[in-house]
Amino acid sequence: MSDWYTIENIDQLDTPALVVYPDRVKENIRILKSFVPDVNRLRPHVKTNKCAEVCKLMMDAGIYKFKCATIAEAEMLALIGAPDALLAYQPVGPKVSRLIELIQKFPSTVFSCLIDNIESATSLSEQAVKNGLRIPVYMDLNVGMNRTGILPEHSLELFNKCGDLKGIEIKGLHAYDGHLRDSDLEIRRAKCDEGFNKAKVLKQEIEKQFGISLIMIAGGTPSFPIHAQRQEVECSPGTFIFWDKGYQKMLPEQPFLLAALVATRVISKPGEDIITVDLGHKAIASENPITNRVYFLNAPDLQPVGQSEEHLVLKASVNSFSVGDVLYGVPHHICPTVALHETMAVVENHQVTDSWQVVSRKRKISV
Repeated sequence: MSDWYTIENIDQLDTPALVVYPDRVKENIRILKSFVPDVNRLRPHVKTNKCAEVCKLMMDAGIYKFKCATIAEAEMLALIGAPDALLAYQPVGPKVSRLIELIQKFPSTVFSCLIDNIESATSLSEQAVKNGLRIPVYMDLNVGMNRTGILPEHSLELFNKCGDLKGIEIKGLHAYDGHLRDSDLEIRRAKCDEGFNKAKVLKQEIEKQFGISLIMIAGGTPSFPIHAQRQEVECSPGTFIFWDKGYQKMLPEQPFLLAALVATRVISKPGEDIITVDLGHKAIASENPITNRVYFLNAPDLQPVGQSEEHLVLKASVNSFSVGDVLYGVPHHICPTVALHETMAVVENHQVTDSWQVVSRKRKISV
């Protein structure tokens, strides 16, 4: 019996190629829903897949709220009829006018975004008022990642100031804790609870003072099983949809399946113990050390030793490979790997049957 990843008509597929296995994607969606049975508490991040067909599979499973990182990802969601898209990014400069254009062009989708300072909130509000809009926003909280957001202890003042802005309405709080990467779930849980409790206290204080109810959106893939146990939280994993070697090693409690790979071919044998494949920087994420970029399912002993734009050199202890041999690689980090490919080959029953556009790898679709 062939291994699950083997492509029988591989001769029809040029490499390097991103390949996706829809049955395994569907299984990952099912697994996600086993962690969070109430789909109203699911808001998956689409930055990993960037593909309309993949997002449609989530909608087919009853998931209708999403997070995204770019205007193009938000437009992709609108194009497939997603009713709720949070731009988990604070729009600055031309992104403000692009967001407004998006809202005007796709009235059936409710778009929202993040804010973490009064200057950005004021700019967004002013342009919204000029266009007759009131944009829903979420206050972005810095709960330890130190990338974006306002510290929870300073957030009440920002909330008060935003109350005077006519073009925005604060719908809730956003607390992303992507810095939590401990393999030990209990250590991760303790750190997650510490950061979340600050956000929770702020939420309770605002709700009591203003007599309103706020939505809480928290976590990413490493922490979503922890937040899943908090009934008041919307969970936002993203990598689960395809999975990768990095999270497979780091998060042993999460049983997601590898659902997207990179196919590559041996193109040269320049030495007795090395081979070269067509998997360069342009085809797989290269932000990690050379030894931690890709792992080959059908050749686990191969060791990457050098990479350039179009080539990956591998050390082979026993050089039994021939030029033209196909290797199936698991990216250490799937999200930026997907962004390097214009299309993904669809593999069903060991056959390439279709090609899906990675449409929102673009910086701009139409808006």
